[in-house]
Amino acid sequence: QVQLVESGGGLVQAGGSLRLSCAASGRTLSNNGFGWFRQPPGKEREFVAGITWSGADTYYPDSVKGRFTISRDNAKNTVYLQMNSLKFEDTAVYYCATHRTRAFSFASSDYIYWGQGTQVTVSS
Repeated sequence: QVQLVESGGGLVQAGGSLRLSCAASGRTLSNNGFGWFRQPPGKEREFVAGITWSGADTYYPDSVKGRFTISRDNAKNTVYLQMNSLKFEDTAVYYCATHRTRAFSFASSDYIYWGQGTQVTVSS
């Protein structure tokens, strides 16, 4: 049984930073790409970062580019999301997810395992 557990969320002032972690258990996921998604209150879930199995390739939408950094430590079976210069509009529940291949994509349906989510609240 594969489990993804996110941690590191919380309340932060605008301009601050948080580092989210996504720890996998049940099997090694070093051959899978990963994505981070978020769901703001009352809105659809959206893709915010992706990383390939090796970590060599990453992608960010314009809304977070230059502020968020995704990384992974395959030895620890863990993926991270460093979030800097946080804005009020970054407030959301953040989810990590395992892609079905070594790559990543924007579509939620391409991800096979999901964490339970961690709340990030940015006060203005």
